[in-house]
Amino acid sequence: MAHKLTTCTFCGVGCGLYLETAGNQVVGTYPSVSHPTNAGRICVRGWHVHEVASSPDRLQSPLLRKNGQFHEVSWDEALGYIAARMKEIRAQHGPDALAFLNSPRCSNEEAYLLQKFARAVIGTNNVHHGTGVYCNNSINVLLDMIGIPASTNSIAELAQSGVIVVDGVDLARRLPTLGGAVIRAKLNGARLIVVGTRRHRVAENADLFLQIKPNTEALLYGAMAKVIVDRGLMDLPFIKARCRGYESFLAQVSAYDLLQAAEGCGVPADLIEAAALTYARAKSAALLYSSSMEERTRDSIRAVVNLALLTGNLGKPGAGIFALTEQNNLQGVCDMGMLPDRFPGYQPVTNAAARTALEQIWGMRIPAVAGLGSRALLTDRGQGKVKALWLSRHDPTNTASLGDVADTIRQFDLVVVQHLFMTDISRYAHVVLPTTAFGEEQVSFTSTERRIQLVEKVIDPPAGLTPAWEQITQLARRMGANWNYQSAAEVMEEIGEAVPLYGGASYENLAREYGRQWPCTKDRPLGTRFLFGENGNSQPFRFIAVPKPQPTVQTTKDFPLCLVFGNSLYYWNQNVLVRHSETLKREYRSLFLDYPEGFVELNPEDAKRLSVRDGEKIRLCAESATAVATARVTPEIMNGTVFVPHFMRDVEGQLLGLGRSGDKLVPARVEKEVV
Repeated sequence: MAHKLTTCTFCGVGCGLYLETAGNQVVGTYPSVSHPTNAGRICVRGWHVHEVASSPDRLQSPLLRKNGQFHEVSWDEALGYIAARMKEIRAQHGPDALAFLNSPRCSNEEAYLLQKFARAVIGTNNVHHGTGVYCNNSINVLLDMIGIPASTNSIAELAQSGVIVVDGVDLARRLPTLGGAVIRAKLNGARLIVVGTRRHRVAENADLFLQIKPNTEALLYGAMAKVIVDRGLMDLPFIKARCRGYESFLAQVSAYDLLQAAEGCGVPADLIEAAALTYARAKSAALLYSSSMEERTRDSIRAVVNLALLTGNLGKPGAGIFALTEQNNLQGVCDMGMLPDRFPGYQPVTNAAARTALEQIWGMRIPAVAGLGSRALLTDRGQGKVKALWLSRHDPTNTASLGDVADTIRQFDLVVVQHLFMTDISRYAHVVLPTTAFGEEQVSFTSTERRIQLVEKVIDPPAGLTPAWEQITQLARRMGANWNYQSAAEVMEEIGEAVPLYGGASYENLAREYGRQWPCTKDRPLGTRFLFGENGNSQPFRFIAVPKPQPTVQTTKDFPLCLVFGNSLYYWNQNVLVRHSETLKREYRSLFLDYPEGFVELNPEDAKRLSVRDGEKIRLCAESATAVATARVTPEIMNGTVFVPHFMRDVEGQLLGLGRSGDKLVPARVEKEVV
């Protein structure tokens, strides 16, 4: 048997693991003891990541819809059909009639070539990563305030943190290896503060748990900042030397009132004060938040960064901001330019100098007008102007809460899907292109700690299957482009030119010492330990004043509860890859043995008051609609709320209205359903 070090591609942590092969099959997985991210630990997904490649449901040949039915065809016919239709649509409607969405499951090389194909070959900036339908512009906020669009520290540095704040993410379920690192840091003396609407496993171990009302993060952090200012615990030397915008921030903070904030957040004032003092007095404090949390507002992220700047918690070991990416390559696909308003490396598409530099590398003209994002494309096809859609490893019916996405997909004149499996959305495609699986190609991914790592090829793919980046290359040639990439390593060489932060991330360097963390430039190929140290980024940080938020939802006597819609800890239940691993499917669907028809969640206090038992049918009543569901009574959610997971699409559609993508907080009441 052979063993080869590679990188797990299930979530954004980027654990190192070894694949055990026999013949041309992966038969086992075990963790790397020396990898700096996971140090010998992996979660249940990592242990079974190899099972996906051997699934009997994998697609083996391209599928082309003819007379309403799919037929297996040759690659020549499938790519020829796509090229011909794209040319027709572009000639008739212009380049902006085509759009390209990929997934954070795509490699750096695949993402880079897809956005290059869109911009340089087709002529449109209609590109976006799939999570754009519910992302919160974390990238833009971080770029604006601290100058980088990512986490500021390595996961291993949490061992040096005096205080760790975990906000809005169930680490134990969604990023288990990272959750373990947080708990070990606490056991070694770090103080743990957990903020969120749910009482999850990490929250149970917290020194301070601030269970807040939905969408009140900005109010909470503003109140904490007010406590810190009132107590004189600001890091004034840091602020004076490194920051701007402090005076306007200070003026806005004065409008916050601790008691009013406590009432708005649903958290006792003394608990908010204790959290503020604990964070401010720490020698080094880390703040972890989910960058793909749907309920997160832009102001809540600004409030997080303001708190770090106020206390000087940037640029030193164990202190920083961790913008956690739960999908395995969300960081990478953004770095590669899968954004409608930014080129690779985050330069705005309106920046003439950046556009000229990229045109020189590509040898082709590229558009200067920002494109459409996922939400616009998947709700109304950009007001009906977009006629063709490319979906790479992405099924928006399982990742978006936009109502009937399938109805929108059916209206496109051309839909192309690249995926391992026949997904829900593939049923509406005109062409489905099968791709290679984990362990069948050598490509790179960038984790939540900015670590660029190789995923090694350990077995050959099924006969006839090629990596997604090769398929894009072949299509570009059919569209008239002179692309001649012979390997993913060659693509990375070009990425190094287009994205300076990746300048030193050659495959030769990535094969050493568990990859490279960016910034990884040609003159500094080892990356920098701290982005904001003496030799790091000299750009001043920026406070942004956050106005005191207004109440997010007004309950009434008739509708005393707040309905909350979201993914929460059931995110992985809907994952396409999980559904094609027998072990993982059993693990993540075990809750449905008790609730086979799904469930909505109710706090025990509310359930007792309403005389509702666990497993009973209840009727959710909003102002203009009702829906029936099964109650799961759990202390994980706070009193006064009812949580509706997104997989309960019928319930969500009935209460919000099909196709609606507005408020995810709705006043409601619960009634026992009479059978």
